[in-house]
Amino acid sequence: MAATLPNVSRPGAYDVERVRRDFPILAREVGGKPLVYLDNAASAQRPLAVLRAVEHYETHSHANVHRGVHALSQAATEAFEGARERVRRFLNARSTKEIIFVRGTTEAINLVAQSYARPRVGPGDEILITALEHHANIVPWQMLREQTGCTLKVAPINRRGELIWDEFERLLSPRTRLVAVAHVSNALGTILPVERIVEAAHARGVPVLLDGAQAVPHIAVDVRALGCDFYAFSGHKLYGPTGIGVLYGREELLAEMPPWQGGGDMILTVSFEHTTYNDLPWKFEAGTPHISGAVGLAAAMDYVEGLGLDAIAAHEHALLELATKELSRIDGLEIIGTAERKAAVVSFTMRDIHPHDIGTILDSEGVAVRSGHHCAMPVMEFFGIPATARASFGCYNTPQDVERLVAALHKAREVFG
Repeated sequence: MAATLPNVSRPGAYDVERVRRDFPILAREVGGKPLVYLDNAASAQRPLAVLRAVEHYETHSHANVHRGVHALSQAATEAFEGARERVRRFLNARSTKEIIFVRGTTEAINLVAQSYARPRVGPGDEILITALEHHANIVPWQMLREQTGCTLKVAPINRRGELIWDEFERLLSPRTRLVAVAHVSNALGTILPVERIVEAAHARGVPVLLDGAQAVPHIAVDVRALGCDFYAFSGHKLYGPTGIGVLYGREELLAEMPPWQGGGDMILTVSFEHTTYNDLPWKFEAGTPHISGAVGLAAAMDYVEGLGLDAIAAHEHALLELATKELSRIDGLEIIGTAERKAAVVSFTMRDIHPHDIGTILDSEGVAVRSGHHCAMPVMEFFGIPATARASFGCYNTPQDVERLVAALHKAREVFG
């Protein structure tokens, strides 16, 4: 297969080979074959700029933040709070008071469930999600239901993996207290109509939380333009470190919310009789934070904005179109999720081959994909399948990666007849 992307060598065009040189792990081999990394929706690789930023912090500035008067503590605090300002700019939030550092998207959603929703809902109240959600945007609401007696409503999808808008609107009722939806589906790549969702919910006075874990690596996100009330994402899908993430919340909402966890740094004063909580955003950041993670996340944001999120999106979309066309030619292969608006994710099954076997054979060819239910078991149930194989593309993937993927899938077909 002679696969090429248009204009990749034109001066000023997206130079994927230069991008690849920024990621040292891509030079390694797996099973004696060059690595093709197509598991970016699970966790993206880190560029040298991120690795070096973390190393520089750890070797030159590490100390605990906020409470120290010595030089290292002040340097660490400056780096940590500088990262918060970097996130604010990345999301176009109004204030750093709206940027809460958490471990990842999962913790951010749990924080909103317990600190915002739990004091506000009870029997008869409803939380509205969609059938496309990751478990991280299902289970916290089920836990809330058990705690409060509220009801969890699920807006259905069609066979293309798209939200059925009329059903979503029908479920958006006077009893809805919060809408929580993915910006991009991790299992199928569907881009949800989040602007329309926010507009419809706000017209009824309902706040909206967006799970942006799969969106921020591919789409320029402006929380003020979106108008959402909460936005959550993880660093490791944005070419940053693991164990660091962000919850954006509108300041007026965060100010009304009680802390979720108690301990150091979320307090101003403590006695055995009474505790005074810290100001935003530190009210929600109990304990020593992941300082180097925040530094690495800021470096990752610098990196992707240096490449240009629009340029990354165009490059990945071309790969998505190429992969969709080539995979569709393979006998017995079915692409699951064919939404009109998709991020660079292709989930698929192959007749008579379990997705885990697909993943194993591809790994033997040096091609890394994800096989399983992708923490979206209700999506798999909807399509009547136990799992899919999922190839997800990032800023450093190439047409040759698609060629290697297709060749490995042909080998899988040969092995299983």
